Amino acid sequence: MLEAKNISKSYTLPGQQTIPILRGINLSLREGEMVTVIGASGSGKTTLLNMLGTLDTPDGGEILFDGELLFMNKKYTLSQKKLAKFRNRKIGFVFQFHHLLSDFNALENVAMPEFIATGKLQPAKNHAGELLAGLGLSERFDHLPSELSGGEQQRVAIARALMNNPKLVLADEPSGNLDSKNSRMLYELMAKLSKEHRTSFIIVTHNEEYASMSDRCLRMQDGQLQNCGD
Repeated sequence: MLEAKNISKSYTLPGQQTIPILRGINLSLREGEMVTVIGASGSGKTTLLNMLGTLDTPDGGEILFDGELLFMNKKYTLSQKKLAKFRNRKIGFVFQFHHLLSDFNALENVAMPEFIATGKLQPAKNHAGELLAGLGLSERFDHLPSELSGGEQQRVAIARALMNNPKLVLADEPSGNLDSKNSRMLYELMAKLSKEHRTSFIIVTHNEEYASMSDRCLRMQDGQLQNCGD
């Protein structure tokens, strides 16, 4: 479903010092597969997610999504407008800080991606209500983010990520602000969703304990990926 070939990325610091972050990354992902990427802070995990989610531009390599070539020869094959539409319809994002809109309640936050895509508010709200209810939040529709617990906020963020039935969800340290109980519940929920919805997940985390819940664990080290057992 997703294939990244020889992805590289470097950053140039003040003083013209170039720091390589990704060194020829190769990654294939099947439909409905849940992959965990672990590694030390600064190892390039978030940078990799940004490349796979088309939020940043690699220095080289290729990215294919459902067999369609998205990136090659140091540029994306789609215009910025079409790339934004692709992200909205094909990819869901979950971050360590949930990034919910503070002035909108849970239902409105979740409905937003579909409303942006279709311009139809009520069907989007109906779909959002179904997702929130499925995640155990049927009593929280009208609550603002500030009125929700950390675990509830992240479940709302997951519901929002699933709104447009994406093929892929990219989650960057989604349990970073949760206690151990809520963290485990969140990972168990994502594993369940990947199987039920046939949605692929790539989850970046520091916590190696949760890698056992995924179909595959990869470790980022020295700008490259390797199997956790290697």
